[in-house]
Amino acid sequence: MVCVFAREISEPLTSLVKNIDSKIADHHALKCFVVVLTENADKTSAKLKQLAEKHGISNVPLTLIEDAEGPSEYKIAKNADVTVMMWRQTKVKVNHSFAKGELTEAKVKDVVADISKILGD
Repeated sequence: MVCVFAREISEPLTSLVKNIDSKIADHHALKCFVVVLTENADKTSAKLKQLAEKHGISNVPLTLIEDAEGPSEYKIAKNADVTVMMWRQTKVKVNHSFAKGELTEAKVKDVVADISKILGD
């Protein structure tokens, strides 16, 4: 399972989602969801719908929570713009946290490469 929390919809986030969506097409056991932490659910919902339609995202649910801090049990860093957690069964195998501007295309590739750590043989 891959879970992505983001505080805004950005080009790097879009790239990450597109890459994961493609990876799921190749590995049907892989699951992912994206949660945007927002104060404006209506505006964010429209942006998520546009992102999915424009980029053909079909394997990754794009959701939101109207709470800029996110669910407390996930312990999302306050300065993290994007947080990516990957787990297999109940064990977290990968946890990436990126402050605003830190998620680059190279780091997107690194995150996507880490998916191999949670895929079963």
